[in-house]
Amino acid sequence: MNNSIRLVLLSAAMLFGSFAHATTVSFYCISGNVTADCDTGVAQLSVDVIDIGGNRVQFNFLKSGPGASSIADVYFEDGSLLTLDSLVDADDGTGGDMGVDFSPNATPGNLPAANMASPPFQATAGFTADSDSPVQPNGVNPGEWLGVVFDLQTGLTFSDVIADLTNGNLRIGIHVQGFSGGGSESFVNNPVPVPAAVWLFGSGLLGLVGVARRKRA
Repeated sequence: MNNSIRLVLLSAAMLFGSFAHATTVSFYCISGNVTADCDTGVAQLSVDVIDIGGNRVQFNFLKSGPGASSIADVYFEDGSLLTLDSLVDADDGTGGDMGVDFSPNATPGNLPAANMASPPFQATAGFTADSDSPVQPNGVNPGEWLGVVFDLQTGLTFSDVIADLTNGNLRIGIHVQGFSGGGSESFVNNPVPVPAAVWLFGSGLLGLVGVARRKRA
């Protein structure tokens, strides 16, 4: 193999590998009680989805600052997940955030304002968690995070999780309380886009391989 082609393929493998084991999910607001609160949540909420091995996936819920609010409930809808394995917080996992304390099985059992999502959001039984009392202090506040670990269905992989997040077969809901005006809002994840960098790199890769082959001919 031509050295230039070998180098391009190696670089491609490294790039695609970086996308293969982690991705970040953003959110949109479905409740719309207060526009400013929705805007704050959209700007500050995210979930890192990570392949941690052992046929398990970890979802790290993040709340960047500085706007006041607290992730109080998290919900998952269907997809490739089998069962909620563990929580990574103050007392349920290892290496959790000491300012965050959650338990499985959220109350209410479905995301508030779920019918305002398109299509309506329906949390899967057993795929939920909420912050322990006192709710807002133990929720995910600015600069804090919560880890939720799931086992995957037999024969499925992290790639299936990303595919489900892309096509909407797996959705994530978040209920956030304690905005500056005292209100709350609900959010559902945006579909994971195919990374533009991958498409651009792939196009360049094909071009470079073609040039290298023409030179050899």
